[in-house]
Amino acid sequence: MSLIRVHGRDHVPTDGPVILASNHLSFIDSVVIRFAAPRRVTFLAKAEYFTGRGPRGLFMRWFFTAAGSVPVARGQHRAAQAALDTALDVLAAGNVFGIYPEGTRSLDGRLYRGRTGVAWLALTSGVPVVPVALHGTDRLQPVGKWLPRPHRVTVQFGPALRFTGDPASARARRNVTNEVMHAIGALSKQERADRYAA
Repeated sequence: MSLIRVHGRDHVPTDGPVILASNHLSFIDSVVIRFAAPRRVTFLAKAEYFTGRGPRGLFMRWFFTAAGSVPVARGQHRAAQAALDTALDVLAAGNVFGIYPEGTRSLDGRLYRGRTGVAWLALTSGVPVVPVALHGTDRLQPVGKWLPRPHRVTVQFGPALRFTGDPASARARRNVTNEVMHAIGALSKQERADRYAA
């Protein structure tokens, strides 16, 4: 019996660039999405995951490299824009890019306000956004635990969303982000938190 149940996989286009925008509950979310998606998915990962030392550092570097993750620096506006530019390169090559609009994992299970990077990507690239809802990954690998525990999870892909507008417009970016988060919330049925995740 599979530990991962997948619904709506046919909503992911079989070719061409696409953004998968998901809720974020656990460190293992990117692994689960990669297993569930019908195509290879590229995620950004903290640069620190590629520079650690010792056995754990070697494992992390191997794991994220093998998974096709792209290292990015975090913390400053310039680093954030560089990350988005890297994502644009992934999409320009006709590939699938995965993003968590909340920006970080939800520690209480609620769905937090989305950050507008997903909208900037969608409006700049013109590619569709497929909303994704994860259920149970926070039990498969709770925050703070390194080893997964047996638990069934569900991945639900929703219908693709297409947007037009000016990526330089803050209002357009906020409206698109809100629509993406609404679609994710409709799939995940999470309680909404009207603020950014810490």
